Amino acid sequence: MTTVTPSYKKARREKERHTAELMSLSNVIGVGVGRKTKGGQRLYRWAILVCVRKKVPASKLELKDMIPAEINGVPTDVLEVDEPVIYNADGKEYS
Repeated sequence: MTTVTPSYKKARREKERHTAELMSLSNVIGVGVGRKTKGGQRLYRWAILVCVRKKVPASKLELKDMIPAEINGVPTDVLEVDEPVIYNADGKEYS
């Protein structure tokens, strides 16, 4: 169960304000809110989670496609995820 704290509310608010902007970046396939992870450890800090197909070194990205380290004081966390797959009610892949 998620405890609704002021920092969680701020992360949700900033995520909602900036989702369209983040989704317009190259390689981004989703945006959410969750705990920041650093070095494989989940921190007790809410973050805007930015899901990408493949993590790319900053040196290989154009400036316009860079995900900021934080947005209005809320950290971001870039997660490499597989392309989502949607299934219909019969359990078959939706196409």
